[in-house]
Amino acid sequence: MTLEEFLKEWHSTSPVLLVHTSGSTGQPKPLLVEKRRMEASARITCQFLGLREGDTALLCMPLDYIAGKMMVVRALACGLRLVSVVPSGHPLASVTQPIAFAAMVPLQVYNSLQVPEERERLRQIRHLLIGGGAIDDAMAEVLKDFPHAVWSTYGMTETLSHIALRRLSGSTRSDWYTPLAGVTVSLGDGDCLVVDAPAVHDGILVTNDVAELSPVGGQSFRILGRKDNVVCSGGVKIQIEEVEQRLRPVLAAPFMATKRRDPKFGEALVLLTEGSPDEARSACAAVLPRLWLPRHYMHVDCLPVTATGKPARYLAQEIAEKE
Repeated sequence: MTLEEFLKEWHSTSPVLLVHTSGSTGQPKPLLVEKRRMEASARITCQFLGLREGDTALLCMPLDYIAGKMMVVRALACGLRLVSVVPSGHPLASVTQPIAFAAMVPLQVYNSLQVPEERERLRQIRHLLIGGGAIDDAMAEVLKDFPHAVWSTYGMTETLSHIALRRLSGSTRSDWYTPLAGVTVSLGDGDCLVVDAPAVHDGILVTNDVAELSPVGGQSFRILGRKDNVVCSGGVKIQIEEVEQRLRPVLAAPFMATKRRDPKFGEALVLLTEGSPDEARSACAAVLPRLWLPRHYMHVDCLPVTATGKPARYLAQEIAEKE
């Protein structure tokens, strides 16, 4: 979808827009969302970040998904000056003007950090939001010294992008997400996060994200992983995201953890890697508890990802099941 096509749809008489989920855990699903709720989400974000009319906002993600659509809506609702570039892995390659506000996926941030000119432009963004995937420890270490605000986002298509932010840079950086205005959270069955965000979502939203609330009270929370990313192997529950987090510092080749059915253990942890399975096996032995070790290591030419760059978990599991 082009910007012109989106604006035509936005300015139509229909009170709703058709959006699609990212497809990270299955096929993308269509959703009809109310324009008034998108505007409410936009105003909440701009108020939280202190954005003002005339501030520049970078549109560098596809308009087929909620993240791109919401950048345009924020510009329209709050008077931001939209700077639009073709979505790519290097969104700052051709941007020379100062940017007050940008939202990117981790891959775009990673690529920008590798090019000196783009890295400096990234550092000068006043508010940089990163969503749509995990931020590894090495990237977080680089971002913590950025001179301006860098944020990790929590949200989904159903909540019209993020409903909570976590500071990654400066003295106030934190491991905990802070809900935006009007958002309250709690824990439901299996410690899954329950979100009440009436301005952007009709009714209580029970997520599949296993979470922990801050022990000091309040509404701060952190995500441990998805409920459907738990591998139950021989009575041991293994959270896929925790496995991947431990492996990132020691495994250079791109990799992804997944699972497959197992006649003896019920489920078995599988590691897909674009590198050598032997190297992956050694890395796992060095950093993972014995009961967390994958039972299968598979080489793939390219890890499966969605159109927005997220790990395509359902495709990864299909690959593991076929072996």
